Amino acid sequence: MTLWLSMGIIFTLIAIVFVLYRWGNIKCVGKNPVSTFTFIAILFTSGLDVGLIMFPLTEFAGYADLAASPEYGFTNPLAIEFGFWGCLIWGFYFLTCFYFCIIEPKVKFFELAWVKFINNVVIIGTCAFTAYLLLSNLPWYLPEIGDGSTIVATFYLIVFAVIAAAVYSSISLRYVRILSLGSTWLFLSLIAVMWAGAFLSPESSVGEFFSTFGLIGGYFTNLNHFVLPINDYHEFYLLWWFAWSIMIGQFTSRFVGGLKTYQVLGAMMIFPSIPIAIWFTVLYYYSTHGLDTTGFYNLAMVVVGITFVINSLDSLIRLYTDNLNLTVERLGKAKYFIANLVLMSGLTLLFQLNFLEIEWIGALNIALFFSCTAYMLYQHYTKGLTIRTGLKQAN
Repeated sequence: MTLWLSMGIIFTLIAIVFVLYRWGNIKCVGKNPVSTFTFIAILFTSGLDVGLIMFPLTEFAGYADLAASPEYGFTNPLAIEFGFWGCLIWGFYFLTCFYFCIIEPKVKFFELAWVKFINNVVIIGTCAFTAYLLLSNLPWYLPEIGDGSTIVATFYLIVFAVIAAAVYSSISLRYVRILSLGSTWLFLSLIAVMWAGAFLSPESSVGEFFSTFGLIGGYFTNLNHFVLPINDYHEFYLLWWFAWSIMIGQFTSRFVGGLKTYQVLGAMMIFPSIPIAIWFTVLYYYSTHGLDTTGFYNLAMVVVGITFVINSLDSLIRLYTDNLNLTVERLGKAKYFIANLVLMSGLTLLFQLNFLEIEWIGALNIALFFSCTAYMLYQHYTKGLTIRTGLKQAN
């Protein structure tokens, strides 16, 4: 799996460079263009899930334990956490967003029956994994319910309600903007509240925030370490990003509002990384200084995490139902709601039983990357398909 993943990463980076060189100034306009701020909000809240909120506090100590994991010794835990979530890996989303906005209308690879089937299996499976992540992390963040380690019936009910809310919101496209902007503002508010609790207290100062924030520089000075898998856990993260890459690109490409290709790359790599960096800095300060997050802070993180899950599931459910023509118009609201609720709930339980693995989905997407490239080359050399011509027409 490591070799397969490394091949996928190297291919993706080369493809990004090629796209910028060949088509860097092409304007990208989606089917439902929105303002740049709204596009970034949709990208941020659709392209991330509950793991952004709930993972870091459980991971910093592991990255700092060099006796158990000496491979992390090249930089600090905050830089490592940022490296697993920020900047470079958002290039995966850029590549697929560009492809679906500009190239796919000409190539139509994802309209092939077998490709459409695999792509929708990936989307459905990743939806369920997102719900599973929420379920598996609730005991740590809500220890007041249960014993702090066991998944109890209440947690299943919470996740079931979240899935139901996401399915219902996916019925209408008008909820996309509301959910995306709402999730973004909730997340920024959470950062502000926890930032104030950490750095405006008598025991701290604003200067400590900047000195802690500076540790993220360890990511940029050691960028080469993050390109290929550091260890099995980093491999899990990278395959997780690959699992999301095609469907997020397919979804967000609808909303690009006329940015040039290089601007889309900048928007995708820079703007989401800024709040991620600030958020991780705040959490790292809480972790290293032993500040208590139980009670209000944990509850606030769960609420924001739930909105992220609803937003992500809403986007992805709408994507695969459109792809499979299982729309509300065709099925009716009641059948649409029940079918998707049962499907998502059932697959979430399969992840809970370790019957499914997100790594398999990421590896499958890498295969789609290679297959799509081979298909484009075949079309070019046997049928005279010229992508450049298609881009001029699209522009």
